[in-house]
Amino acid sequence: MVIGGSGVRAHALAGRMFLSLLLVLVLFPLAATAQSPQLDRDYLLIGKPTDEQTPIRACPPEALARLGDGILIAAPADGWSGAPQAVDVFNVFAGEVMISHGDRQICGNMQDARTRDSRFRAGIGMVMVPKAGDREPIRVAWETPLKARWIPTLRLGAPSPVQQTDTLRLLVRTACIAIAIALALSALMGFFTTRDRDFLVYTLATALLVVWQSVLSGLSGYPEPWLPVGGFASWWMVSASALSIAVMGWVLWRLCGGLHAWPRSRAWVRGFAQLLLLLALATPLLPWTALAWLAAGLDHAFTLVCMLALVAGIVSLRRGDYHAVDGLAAVAPLLLMALADIAGSRELVRFRVEAVQLSVTWFLMMYAYGLNRRLGHLRRQRDEMRQLADTDALTGLPNRRAGLRQLERHMARARRQGLPLSIGFLDIDLFKQINDRYGHEAGDAVLVSVADTLLAAVRDRDDVIRMGGEEFLVLLPGTRTDAALPRLEHLRERIARQAAALPHDGLAVTVSIGLAQMQAQGDDLAALLRRADNAMYQAKRGGRDRVVAAGDDVPALSGDPGDGG
Repeated sequence: MVIGGSGVRAHALAGRMFLSLLLVLVLFPLAATAQSPQLDRDYLLIGKPTDEQTPIRACPPEALARLGDGILIAAPADGWSGAPQAVDVFNVFAGEVMISHGDRQICGNMQDARTRDSRFRAGIGMVMVPKAGDREPIRVAWETPLKARWIPTLRLGAPSPVQQTDTLRLLVRTACIAIAIALALSALMGFFTTRDRDFLVYTLATALLVVWQSVLSGLSGYPEPWLPVGGFASWWMVSASALSIAVMGWVLWRLCGGLHAWPRSRAWVRGFAQLLLLLALATPLLPWTALAWLAAGLDHAFTLVCMLALVAGIVSLRRGDYHAVDGLAAVAPLLLMALADIAGSRELVRFRVEAVQLSVTWFLMMYAYGLNRRLGHLRRQRDEMRQLADTDALTGLPNRRAGLRQLERHMARARRQGLPLSIGFLDIDLFKQINDRYGHEAGDAVLVSVADTLLAAVRDRDDVIRMGGEEFLVLLPGTRTDAALPRLEHLRERIARQAAALPHDGLAVTVSIGLAQMQAQGDDLAALLRRADNAMYQAKRGGRDRVVAAGDDVPALSGDPGDGG
């Protein structure tokens, strides 16, 4: 077997990679064993004693000054039981939270996990053990919420179930962000692969929604602050909300078919997005009162966007655009959440962060699905266009351009594997006279008949090519001249018999075929075709209706046989 230089290099590279991987697999466990702690019998002990105190922060005076009156959680009628009590405060989107009982007082901030009890990650909590019979209430206070319905939720109970619920909330929040990041990375790889701008837009939109979710859920401060939110969480949230509504509004309108149903709406949607962008940029300059008004206005704008997207989706479905189902599926949970907020749903208040994140994650999944389905549609269109560009419209055979690509592939494989390759260059005899005597419709029928006969004799329909006019090319991979010659002779006879069945009295169809085999040295595509073409002309000059094999010393022939082919 003959292997080209590139094949040798590829095999050598693969061998080096395999040896390197094997070396890593052998040496890494040895190095890890040398550096890792030794096993102590049937267990592994890691770490060391510490004098670090529990990172629970006392309340600074400036934080206490910003807190409202809060609430007092009263003890039972007969006093506390003496069992541990856990208080968890969540759905706090900005500012400090203070929890106190007796002489214990702590403060925590959702945007900095270092300020919170490590047993509570989705909220700010504290575990205390009041003395049995003690009647002193637990005091909880927080800063004034930005929006009236975005209020804190408090849970009181035994430490274990309270902490488990808090952990479950953390898992849901981190899972939503993890899914969004995975979708963004997948879209980014899609952009690098296809260079389709929509994938890049999706990546940037998802990154924006990840930032928004992180600020909303407090994960921007977990395990340490990785966004410079600080004491400006409300401004961050409003600014990110404006940008997110702009992106989601455009996407929902597009997914629901609004741009197709009302083409002129593109300018309105673009103007709305630009307005939200300006508001997002101006948000850091707004005072608290204006910020609260803007936050409420964004809620109403988001509800309006969802309702308009729903209307667009229904209209698109009535017009037969079933792709709008993607948009309706994306907008459904968002619209339900907006309506539940207007209705003052108690469950939404309790699980607001999780509801928002799950709805946004579903939106991103539907957006990705719609984007990939659109890409699939574009690929099908491209494949159809390519098929049309590479196919002869009359016979359905590959045209000259596609056929030469197929011949190049066969030649490369033949060189790589040391296999023979023969081709037959076929020309219909006196085809001009057939057109003149019987008409072009009969000529087309002859071309189709010849094409069908050739296709029936090969395994791969891509190995029969219409080169143009009345010329065809038959590729015979893995076949030498001595085996190809009788096959082409049989084809010549079948073509004559098949054409005799056409409904035209006196119509006789014969073909002249030139046969050439690829030479091991010095034979490129042009040379191989030239030798087959010369052999076909020799068949013409020899009386037509025959197969002639090219010889190594056949001189190039040119000119017309003088009788129309």
